[in-house]
Amino acid sequence: MKKCLILVAVLIVTQLNNLQAQALFSGPDTVCVNQPVKLTSNILNASSYYWGFCSGSLNEIPTWVPPVGTNLGDNFGFEIPSNIDIVEDSGNYYGFVTNSKTTEFIRLNFGNSLNNTPTVTNFGNLTNGLPINPTSLYILKDTFSKTWFIFVTGGFTKATSQLARIDFGHHLSNPTPNIANFGDYANALNGPKGIFVAQDANHKWFGYIVNHNTNELVHLDFSYNVSNTPLMASYGNSYNLSFPTDLAAIRDDGNWYLFVTNEGDNTVTRLDLGTGFDTVSTDINATKIADGSTPPSTSFNFRINAPSAISINRDCGTIYAYITDSLSHQLIGIQMATAKGPYNAVDYNNVGAMNLPSGISTIIRQGDDLYGFITNAGDSTLTKVVFQQCTSASIPSFSEVMPPAYSYDTAGVYNVYFVVDQGLPTMQVMCKTITVIPPPPIYANNDTSICEGDTIKLHVVSNSADSIRWTSTYNIDTTYLYRDSVKVFPHYSTGYDVTLYYPFGCVVDTTIRINVIKVVADAGPDRWIADGAATIIGGPNTTLNALYEYQWEPYQFLTDSTLPNPRANPPYDFTYYLTVKTLDGEFQCTAKDTMVIHVTCADIAVPNAFSPASASPLTNKFALLNKEISKLNYFRVYNRWGVLVFETTDPTQGWDGTYNGKPEPAGVYVWEADAFCISGKEIRKKGNVTLLR
Repeated sequence: MKKCLILVAVLIVTQLNNLQAQALFSGPDTVCVNQPVKLTSNILNASSYYWGFCSGSLNEIPTWVPPVGTNLGDNFGFEIPSNIDIVEDSGNYYGFVTNSKTTEFIRLNFGNSLNNTPTVTNFGNLTNGLPINPTSLYILKDTFSKTWFIFVTGGFTKATSQLARIDFGHHLSNPTPNIANFGDYANALNGPKGIFVAQDANHKWFGYIVNHNTNELVHLDFSYNVSNTPLMASYGNSYNLSFPTDLAAIRDDGNWYLFVTNEGDNTVTRLDLGTGFDTVSTDINATKIADGSTPPSTSFNFRINAPSAISINRDCGTIYAYITDSLSHQLIGIQMATAKGPYNAVDYNNVGAMNLPSGISTIIRQGDDLYGFITNAGDSTLTKVVFQQCTSASIPSFSEVMPPAYSYDTAGVYNVYFVVDQGLPTMQVMCKTITVIPPPPIYANNDTSICEGDTIKLHVVSNSADSIRWTSTYNIDTTYLYRDSVKVFPHYSTGYDVTLYYPFGCVVDTTIRINVIKVVADAGPDRWIADGAATIIGGPNTTLNALYEYQWEPYQFLTDSTLPNPRANPPYDFTYYLTVKTLDGEFQCTAKDTMVIHVTCADIAVPNAFSPASASPLTNKFALLNKEISKLNYFRVYNRWGVLVFETTDPTQGWDGTYNGKPEPAGVYVWEADAFCISGKEIRKKGNVTLLR
């Protein structure tokens, strides 16, 4: 049918040589899961860049995503379709299909994405120019004349066997293509089932056809113009062919190869053409290829029952063949190290509800996904096969010269796809597989907590690591930056980063987080108070937390020794100690602070009101508040008429609001006192007090 690149051979060779001569980018071969991957472009002046970090791949690698098949239904006008191929032209994708039953030629226009539902143009039999019962087609573009051609073979019998060429001109969107039917003027065709046409290094055009009915290989010679009527010659049936059903071609290492499917013995034959196409029959070597089984065999055993079509593709530097089986309704893939093998065959079973598959297109890469299409003769439907990009990369793609670091979250082998100058003659492509391995066993501290001001020893041990590097610089003992243990002493919560290097390219970055618990005890500044006065102690910097414990010592002369800010009224100079402590049973941090209260005796201290009915001893009597009185000459209280209602020389005694055993009325009373402090200083004072009832 088709199934090689549509560019001329010279252009293909040039691009491949350019690709092999210069690596487009560099990057690691092996990394660990979640390890940052840094790729570096070696092309700095391209017009465009595209990076696919988790790109779809045809390769059978451990994390390869199997193809997803979708049956698109029978809405395309197919009537026992015999073959299909897909190409891109001016940013749009076109598929071409021939109907074997009705002898019709159909175009599918997918627009700018192969994910679109195509619009259909049925050209009919092109004014009876299409071969009866068309069997195969091949699409090519003459890059010199910039003209598109599609060759079609047809005919089930010797009498109906024909070759035709459809001319689309400069664009495959042409609504009125022309057709030239060459018939079988050389009497060389007999049930043709596959065709390939290309230009050699000398700019001459040649082609090959296989005859299903006679097992013959037919050679085509167009000379220097593919528009010429070709010279056809049968090379005979000495090429190990057995009722061939299709052929596809590939150029590898300077030589051309044809791969032919045989339904007679369920095999694939490789024909070695050499460096060009201007060959004679004796120049071609034929080999039945093995399928990669052990021991190797020349048949595909139970893999293929009746191969119907083959597609040859090159992606990321590797050759892949895909074969449809018309009886088992399955798809078989063959991966080739080179065109000469070894070969590794894989069964995909029935992909996308295939039903007597009759044709398979070239596999086309669009961004990070690869697409192929299969026609089904059993129910005249179309199957789409997609090799999808994976989802394990933290960044799926990027379109600038130097990509950012990214990572893979799952172990496996991943395909990086890089394109420069997309769509231009200078376009270059490079693929690279990166093996992602699970992180080796690492034994390290768990994230932990310490008290502010403490030092902790961190350790990270991995037996297979080549070297270790602590990359943090904050409050760390730099003597041991390249060892598995290091001391740190942070003043605030932070993470300490460490990098482990392994001999197989894996680099692991890990972080141990240290939670620094800050506990501040602020007892407040030292202070002076008058004898008998009170003060609130505790400073503003104390850490306040409902889960913390507060304790003042000693507890004397405090309203509550467990509060951050209690009231204190010591009778003399007094030192208090504040302790703040976390209440976590597994981990505890403590802070302490002190303050001094200096008590001065320089005045008489009394309340300005009292209530005898009060239950509190502090407010139900009128007494001196001073604690540093060494001698009290007198303490007297007078009513408003000047009558002395209370008098004492005991500094601990006070008036209870009675006179001669009877309660005095509420009101304002006058008091006077004369006393000596412990220091020997005499103090005298008088004033008013209010009696409350």
